[in-house]
Amino acid sequence: MTAPDDAARHLLGPILERGAPGHASADAVALRRWTRPGRRGARVREEVTYADLARRVEATATALAADGLVPGDRALFSVRPRPEGVVLAFGVVRAGGTIVFVDPGSTPELFTARVGAAGPSLATTESLLYAVSRGPLRRLARSRGLLLPDYASLPLRHVHAGPWLPGVPRGSRAARRLAARPVDRAALPPLDPDREALTVFTSGTTAQPKAVVHTAGSLLAGCDLLRDVFELAPGDVVHTDQMLLGVPALLAGATWSVPADPPGRDITTFARQLDGAAGTYLVPADATALLDAVEDGAVPARGPRVALVGGAPVTRALLERATRVLPCTRWVAVYGMTEILPVAVVEAREKLAYAGDGDLVGAPLPGTVARLDPVEGDGPDDPADRPGDGGTDVVGELVLSGPSLMAGYLHDLDAPARGSGARAAEHRTGDLARLDDAGRIVLVGRTRDMIIRGTTNIYPGLFEPRVAALDGVGEALLVGVPQVDGDERVALVVTAEGRASEDAGTVPLPTPDDRSPVCLDPNHPLVASVRAALPQVLDHDALPDVVLHADRIPLAGRSRKPDRAALSRAAAPFVPAAQLATEPTVPAEPLETESTVPAAPTVVGRDTHGART
Repeated sequence: MTAPDDAARHLLGPILERGAPGHASADAVALRRWTRPGRRGARVREEVTYADLARRVEATATALAADGLVPGDRALFSVRPRPEGVVLAFGVVRAGGTIVFVDPGSTPELFTARVGAAGPSLATTESLLYAVSRGPLRRLARSRGLLLPDYASLPLRHVHAGPWLPGVPRGSRAARRLAARPVDRAALPPLDPDREALTVFTSGTTAQPKAVVHTAGSLLAGCDLLRDVFELAPGDVVHTDQMLLGVPALLAGATWSVPADPPGRDITTFARQLDGAAGTYLVPADATALLDAVEDGAVPARGPRVALVGGAPVTRALLERATRVLPCTRWVAVYGMTEILPVAVVEAREKLAYAGDGDLVGAPLPGTVARLDPVEGDGPDDPADRPGDGGTDVVGELVLSGPSLMAGYLHDLDAPARGSGARAAEHRTGDLARLDDAGRIVLVGRTRDMIIRGTTNIYPGLFEPRVAALDGVGEALLVGVPQVDGDERVALVVTAEGRASEDAGTVPLPTPDDRSPVCLDPNHPLVASVRAALPQVLDHDALPDVVLHADRIPLAGRSRKPDRAALSRAAAPFVPAAQLATEPTVPAEPLETESTVPAAPTVVGRDTHGART
């Protein structure tokens, strides 16, 4: 029997309650799915009421439990956030299982290592992924830069979402049929807010993949904070492809409107569906594309009531433009990460009024506690050595705690010495920050080398050894090149084995620690061979926007580490500001119009130690 307090603190408790007979929201629309635009434009493809959502979730959970899923089991999850996928994810959690997001676009070795680390008993997969991971469609997908794992060969029980396609393993259960089964609540475990519900792999190596684990309670705490940021109420509409933005809508009794394509793929259709919406979420690159479409006259100048922007630094230039182009929209920048989301938000007007140094991200949200740990500087220009302005000059690594904090990292929680009952007390973000007189967080740098491009966090240390192992390559560094909208482009800088001669057309790179310049060259013979080999060794989301040869790598600081900041500045002229990183696509799905590889929903906020979730 579920205790009332436990149900209220579980992510699914408030949502299932809204679908109960007699509840005011039972007949309201919970989920609305759109089609791609045809001759008459986009149309509503499917609507699901709260009552039907609750019934489908509990039916799916009943069927999964009957098939052997027990509390604590983990399920690989690679399904797009449309109604069928939402029901399936909620069904796994209602049955006591944990959803495990594993990016299918990672390298095969990393995918295998992550599956091994998670130890799943179930694979819940888009039928399209089965089809493109084997046979002739696999070759076509590979020609487009995708090397997908063979899901069908995983020795697990399988559930497929979408229509049956060639490649779906024999014995796989159809998600739609599970949702149509009779409900048997007596067969389901009680709602336990402290039970693990979500695992998201972020970084790490094949030897020790790193994954963030959240409980149903920590997820509810984070979603409640986001719901309050939007000031959502029953009857509102949130238009987003992001599960962690759609769930707050469901908690509020609002409608989660799911686009056929994310904004990065079809900004015009996405923008037209924002008219009348209470809110949406955009990464800076998407926000820039939306503003471009409005200024070009492609879409009306009518935005949502609230636009939450995050996933990368949200610059003053972007907010100034946003408030000018769509002045009736409340623009809010969000800061958060996979380990604890959200942390802080800041209104556009507040950020634009801030005249100090650093990146103001706002005061910690209710229940979130921020403190600073001293960080030893690594050179005269290290951010940790910069004096602050205003009430404090103390700069340190930002350390966070609060109700939305993760349970911990998977490898720690699964360790016999700690056991599954251990919980994280706080999270070291890797961000250098200070706290002003008002208690607001001001970021001044990062202690790690992560690159943020679009909706993807790229960890150079994960991929640089692979590039350095290519024939003819000496050293390899991936560096981010900041863009005016806060996004980053990716430059790969390589050196040749042995001593390389300087070619015509190179650009000298002054270095503070060396008298002679370092030269970058996009036309060096090594560049072409490296570029051709990259799809074989890099995650498709980590492919660089530009490849450059350097005669040597500059060093800086007392520890003589590679000077990534100098390389980033030098690479900037080779990365056109208008260039956008495109997402690979796969063949069109037969029977449906979806055409892109499903990916895990994106974590909102600037994720300093995590990846897409």
